[in-house]
Parts: sequence; structure tokens; C-alpha cells
Amino acid sequence: MTMRERLLPQPVLTVVIAVLWAMLADDISGGTALLGLTLGLVIPVFTAAFWPGRPRTFRIGAALKLAVVVLYDILVANIAVARIVLGNVDTIRSKFVDVPLDMDDPYVATILGSIITLTPGTLTIDIDMERRLIHIHALDVPDKSLLIADIKSRYETPLKEIFGC
Repeated sequence: MTMRERLLPQPVLTVVIAVLWAMLADDISGGTALLGLTLGLVIPVFTAAFWPGRPRTFRIGAALKLAVVVLYDILVANIAVARIVLGNVDTIRSKFVDVPLDMDDPYVATILGSIITLTPGTLTIDIDMERRLIHIHALDVPDKSLLIADIKSRYETPLKEIFGC
């Protein structure tokens, strides 16, 4: 491990923490920026042992495309969940679904599980890397195979492209 990797194990997380600190402080002064940067540098160093190994490749263009897809899906799912909840609750077809993984990287699988949870109406219950499955709960599932195919094509395939796995 190089000196840079020891001092800055998660550069993106460092920036995110610093920006979030400035947003929480609701102030853009030198002191706030310095404290946010300090937190952004210190927290990843002390939590580095808890992070799984990161993939070495990252394709920013594919990541931006996936971000647009995820934001769109979140918007559409919010509307769909609102309709379901405000409509006839007797028609809800909630189910537990096992989504098989075509990857063996726990870091990327965790990102996939997070995307699934971020989308309203779905929740990641467990990520089983030994069996290569993500166990999820979905609020409305008319067809399990269609849900699995959507998750694999909309999220898993782009994640595999982004991280080269």
C-alpha cells in the first residue's frame, strides 16, 4: 500500500464528507471548509479496515449513465408507490425475490444492493456472496422473472461495466 493510499484511502468519500459537512453547517467559511476537509481525511483513514477491497477500474461515463437511470427509476418508483399506497391495498402483490448475481465482487454487489434499496418499493434484505444472490423484498411484483431481468439489465450490467467485473 502506497503512502497516498494510506493517507487518502477513499478520495471520493473524503470529498463527499467535506461537502456534506459544509451543507450541514450551512456555512461556507474557511473554518467550516477546514473542519470538513479534516473530517473527510480522518474518517476514511480510521474506517479503512471496514471497507472491502475496492475495484481498481472505474468508468466515469458509464457511472454517469447509471446515475441518470437510477434517478429516473427513483422518480418513477415514487409515483408508482404513491399510487399503490393510496389505491386499493388489497391488490398489493409484495414478494421476496432472490436475484442471482453475475459478479463475485462484494463491493460492487453492495453498491447494487444500495441502488435496489434506494428505489422506492424495493429493499435489499441480504447479500449472499457465497451463493451469489441478493435477497430483496418488493412491494408490487406481478412477475418475479421480469423484476429480476430489470434489476440485472438496468443496474447489474452497468455496474459490471463501470467496475470492470
